[in-house]
Amino acid sequence: MTPPIDFTGRRALVTGGASGIGEVTGKLLADLGARVMLADLNAEALPAACARTGAQGFTVGDVAVEEAAERIVADAVAALGGIDLVFNSAGIGDDLVPLHEQPVERWRRVFDVSLWGTLLISRAAGKLMIDQRSGAIVNVSSIVGLDAFPGRSAYGAAKAGIAHLTKTLACEWGEHGIRVNAIAPAYTKTPMVKDLVDRKVFDPTVIERRTPLGRMAETEEMARAVAFLLSDWASYITGVVLPVDGGWSSYGAAGDVVKIRHK
Repeated sequence: MTPPIDFTGRRALVTGGASGIGEVTGKLLADLGARVMLADLNAEALPAACARTGAQGFTVGDVAVEEAAERIVADAVAALGGIDLVFNSAGIGDDLVPLHEQPVERWRRVFDVSLWGTLLISRAAGKLMIDQRSGAIVNVSSIVGLDAFPGRSAYGAAKAGIAHLTKTLACEWGEHGIRVNAIAPAYTKTPMVKDLVDRKVFDPTVIERRTPLGRMAETEEMARAVAFLLSDWASYITGVVLPVDGGWSSYGAAGDVVKIRHK
């Protein structure tokens, strides 16, 4: 009988852990036995998130800044005694703005937090994992990084970069016993997406009609995919960018999902 997923004794760093997919994944990892360290730039939200998730502790920092990213990893090592698992969830959204109208500084910030932050945290944690010859990292790409989404050039380019970075690191670090994978979520009911809906950046019913499963994702569904990829159940999976998208990336017809009438 295959044993259940169990992270007992594993030490996990979760960035973007103060809310959304990061927080929910941090709680799931803790529930499954891991000792978890949350990291986020939002100092005010971290203590409550730490209490809700059962995390061992938290640290504040900007993953897009090299010194801060290295300190985040060092803080996790100090609190946990090492790092076995990393979930790079930190990221920020953009607006539906054509590239020629997008402010350069905003474009750069979206790109830096998602891609550069993932690179810096992975780089710092990877050095430790290479020494211990084991570890698992899961990054967050997106369906926006797999295909073109007009008006979302910064977010899409960053998430496409994460997909490529994930595959490259998997190939570079596999010989050291380190697995690197990513999830590519569709629109998920996170605070970031709620903000976009509230500001009417997009209509959620359009997303639901375009998705074969007919709804947006729950954060818990993303967390379960991350836990699987971090676990020993995925021991021979590396370099994968897994769409967790309700069938979005499989659907190729024009317009809304076609309803097939069955006799």
